[in-house]
Amino acid sequence: MTFLHKYPKAAKVAKANFIVAFIALAIGGFFGFVQALHRTDVFRGFFNSGEYYTLLTGHGVLLALIFTTFFIAGLFVWGVTRSLDREPENMTFTWSWFWLMTIGLVMATVAILGGLVPDSSIRAAVLYTFYPPLQAHPMFYIGLALVVVGSWMAGADWFWSYRKWRAENPNERIPILTFMALFTMLMWYVCTIGLALEVVGLLIPWSLGLVTEIEPLLPRTLFWFFGHAVVYFWLLPAYYVWYAILPKLSGGRLFSDSMTRIVFIIFLLLSTPVGYHHQYADAGISVGFKFYAMATTLLLLLPSLITLFTVVASMEHGARQRGGKGYLKWIGKLPWDSPAFVGCAFAGIMFAAGGFSGMINASMNINLLIHNTLWVPGHFHLTVGTAVALTFMAITYWLLPQLTGRKLKHKTLALIQPYTWFLGMTLMSNAMHRAGLAGVPRRTAEPQYSGFDFEPIFGTMAEMNWQIAIGGTILTISLILFLWVVVASWLAGEKSDKPVDDHIPEPLSGVEHTPAILDNMKLWFTLALILVVLAYAFPLWEMVADGIFEPGALPRPS
Repeated sequence: MTFLHKYPKAAKVAKANFIVAFIALAIGGFFGFVQALHRTDVFRGFFNSGEYYTLLTGHGVLLALIFTTFFIAGLFVWGVTRSLDREPENMTFTWSWFWLMTIGLVMATVAILGGLVPDSSIRAAVLYTFYPPLQAHPMFYIGLALVVVGSWMAGADWFWSYRKWRAENPNERIPILTFMALFTMLMWYVCTIGLALEVVGLLIPWSLGLVTEIEPLLPRTLFWFFGHAVVYFWLLPAYYVWYAILPKLSGGRLFSDSMTRIVFIIFLLLSTPVGYHHQYADAGISVGFKFYAMATTLLLLLPSLITLFTVVASMEHGARQRGGKGYLKWIGKLPWDSPAFVGCAFAGIMFAAGGFSGMINASMNINLLIHNTLWVPGHFHLTVGTAVALTFMAITYWLLPQLTGRKLKHKTLALIQPYTWFLGMTLMSNAMHRAGLAGVPRRTAEPQYSGFDFEPIFGTMAEMNWQIAIGGTILTISLILFLWVVVASWLAGEKSDKPVDDHIPEPLSGVEHTPAILDNMKLWFTLALILVVLAYAFPLWEMVADGIFEPGALPRPS
């Protein structure tokens, strides 16, 4: 029996989340295709430059916030239900968070798409970052607030299941799938404090006209309190797949249970205090706090390097179980004919490349060379756009049969899809990084300056523009292949009681070798809050004292 037959209620919830995620992926992906052609001046027949910013907002919000959040919800419903061996505790509550998130998504999307309607008063061309001075319609902010509240409820749902399981199993260790999900949500609860304060306390009253001015540095800081940690909210579910499922797909077992738990704890502790590294150019923040952010950001290399070792060791074990020999020849024994494995493997390779460019972003002095250039989207298209998105697409090929009871159709197309994504992203991201080094700006429909020519280190601007356009086109084709395989398999795949081998073997070094203190969620959550207070308490107090709704006002005596 597969997941659908054992847990039919949870399967419905997971499928509902995936449906919404893939719709957002399709729309946001189309917007990205249009942008790639428009800003490179290859083709501008879809929309004008004024509408470009509406598409840019839709691309960022629908992919970075909506696609990821809904897919993560579906993935964690699957993982928590499976590892605790129990359906959600109250289906009314479970469906309530799904529909709350969906209503919020619709509100935010309507506000964004309103910018494409002539003379519409409903607009939200505020980009993914959405902080002042750009202002959106209140519907946009309220909609995103509902999505976040719904995600909080989803986390509460999984903690509810855990507490019930714990009452029945007081001496058992937290199953690894549940452990990773719960620690990801603890990190999400911490980092969304800043977003909640910004949206509810500042942006909604401002957009409703209740206040006319906002001190600009405060909402910007609150956004980046959330804005970098959210990267790890996207990334940790990809780690979830790489640790829990990729070793099985490789033909082996996870190398170490304890290393897995340590990595998720480090991300909980360090993900939020790093936000200032997005604000190195902001004069209103002390250099000392920026240095603190740089140090904690560079410390996050540690869990990434642990992951590199653990995941590669797990894959090598699998390859050697399949007959692999030698120092590197074992790589040839990996299942390169499996679309789920290939997608996850390519995602990991791209993440390693993104890690190198990320070190530039994290360094205070070198960051100034690439600040607000096309280098930055080149970086996060490697991390979020491939490490996360390609992992999510690839593992869908393995999860979907479990949720639908149908075998995967068009396996050849499914196998081609990760290769085309890897090729398209290699072209596009390479050109973006090089263009950023030449000073080409991001976030603009017209990157050219009158009377000024960019001077690339090597190559030409025309060549880089064509690389971006061709890469974006290949990515769009890859996305179409993915959606075609998913829809065909969902609707017309052959029914089976066992459409895929969903067994996950125990780690080589299991939970019996893992210190019990690693499961102490209260301890690690408390330490995470303390680190956030050390990073943000004093700077935020200074900003509030400066006058939230009176920018530049002198601090008032208490």
